[in-house]
Amino acid sequence: MSAPSFSATPAPASPVFPASSAQGAAVVTALRAAGCVFAEDEAELILSTARTPAEVSAMVERRAGGLPLEHVVGWAEFRGLRIAVDPGVFVPRRRTEFLVAQAAALAGREAVVVDLCCGSGALGAALAAGLDRVELHAADIDPAAVRCARRNVAAAGGEVYEGDLYDPLPGDLRGRVGVLLANVPYVPTRDVGLLPAEARVHEARVALDGGSDGLDVLRRVTAGAPRWLAPGGHLLFETSEGQVPAAVDAVEQAGLTARVVEDEELYATVVIGTRSRLAARERSA
Repeated sequence: MSAPSFSATPAPASPVFPASSAQGAAVVTALRAAGCVFAEDEAELILSTARTPAEVSAMVERRAGGLPLEHVVGWAEFRGLRIAVDPGVFVPRRRTEFLVAQAAALAGREAVVVDLCCGSGALGAALAAGLDRVELHAADIDPAAVRCARRNVAAAGGEVYEGDLYDPLPGDLRGRVGVLLANVPYVPTRDVGLLPAEARVHEARVALDGGSDGLDVLRRVTAGAPRWLAPGGHLLFETSEGQVPAAVDAVEQAGLTARVVEDEELYATVVIGTRSRLAARERSA
């Protein structure tokens, strides 16, 4: 079976084979037998993606074998978009929609946006979808993620680069970035083995492992951010509640002003670092 081909587009409205149909009921039964807690919801997603009964059966078999649902159907819904997610690529989490919402509030109607550690490119694509004008750049060190992200940011006319953090970005972006999204890995190395198998086995370790305390990549991102942010520009990243003090310290050590925003319902914690307009004027004087 070939994977469906699509980029960041509106999520589908209804399944081709309704769950109320005989095949739909059979899919729910099979998923329940495989231990899928949300069998009805997963069935709806499979049925909304498959083009033939044979594809439905193949998808159910892969899901029952333990493959993440998003890798089975080839997409994830994120901020109302259908984001392509290839096998092995980090699946965008629903809680990260909170980060994008914060970025959208700061960006205004147009912005220069960089999406670091972009994975599928979901964050940049979702932010760009809500802006009138955007110059979008994304980067990831994982070649599989880069290939996937290129599909998702194409609609926004964005560019995706392969390399380590800032290294592959065009030099003319320095000092121009209004919104810097960095969905960095922040799981401590010792805890990666405790993650659910869907993440631990099927997502690239480089997208999960944040080093000894989970903040190794983050510290490199914050240290480099002031060189790329425009005066008044913002760096946004997600972290765990327990990592907030160290994360804030990393932002402040880089000379940025830090603030923390949370969404208890989504269990999301976002740190925002802002480059001072005044400091930028003083350095240029």
